[in-house]
Order: sequence, then structure tokens, then C-alpha cells
Amino acid sequence: MIHQKTLALQTRGRGTVEITGEVERIVSASGVRTGLCNVFIRHTSASLIVCENADPSVREDLERFAARLAPDGDPLFGHTLEGPDDMPAHIRAILTQTALTIPVFQGSLALGTWQGVFLWEHRTHPHRRSMLVTVMGED
Repeated sequence: MIHQKTLALQTRGRGTVEITGEVERIVSASGVRTGLCNVFIRHTSASLIVCENADPSVREDLERFAARLAPDGDPLFGHTLEGPDDMPAHIRAILTQTALTIPVFQGSLALGTWQGVFLWEHRTHPHRRSMLVTVMGED
């Protein structure tokens, strides 16, 4: 059995948005009890991560680390068509993930106690983001 659904959301700009609940609802509606859930983001300046979901300072620290790796406005970057955060956003997306695959166990995402699924927006301004969620397995 294969079930696909598009998940869309508006970000507030740079930072993380937890999408665990939305993905979990898609898994539940699919009827798959044992299988895999793949989440793919259809953008080059945002990414997906599995991260600590209990303490937001973890994600704040990740943001500070990413800013050190790919700072906005770095004169090294020639690709600035959409502003000083354009190329850094692409670098951040490439260094993280555009797709996640999570096991489905007993009809739910098999995440650990403190794990959550997050969209990581790398642009400074709000954007509408689209993800394709594919659930595959047996009922």
C-alpha cells in the first residue's frame, strides 16, 4: 500500500517549525501499520531535520552554528539574486537534508522519546513551503 499527500505550510522566516503532528496525521490516515514514511521538501533554501523536541535551545544553537558556517552577506558568495541570505540558505539546505525516511511501527512514526520532525527555514523572510509525504507499507 502506498499513500501520498502534500503538506504545505507558511514559515515565519528563518528558524524551525515542528511538523511531527502533521506527518503523524498523514501516517495515521494512510492505514499503514508497518512500513516507511518519507517526507521530501520541494525547495532549495529550506530543509528537514529530526531533532530534539523538548528543549528549543537545541534548535537555537543549531541556528547559531549554521550562521557561523554560512553567514549572510559573505563576500565569498556571488549568488545574491534574492538578497544576502540567498546563497547561505542554499548551503544550509545542502548540508542538512531535503528528505527524511522514518519507520512506521504499529501505525505511528517510530520516533524516539525526544525526537521531532522539523522543517528548517533558511531564508530570513516568510515563505510558503511544500512537502510530499509518502507512506508505504502494510496494513
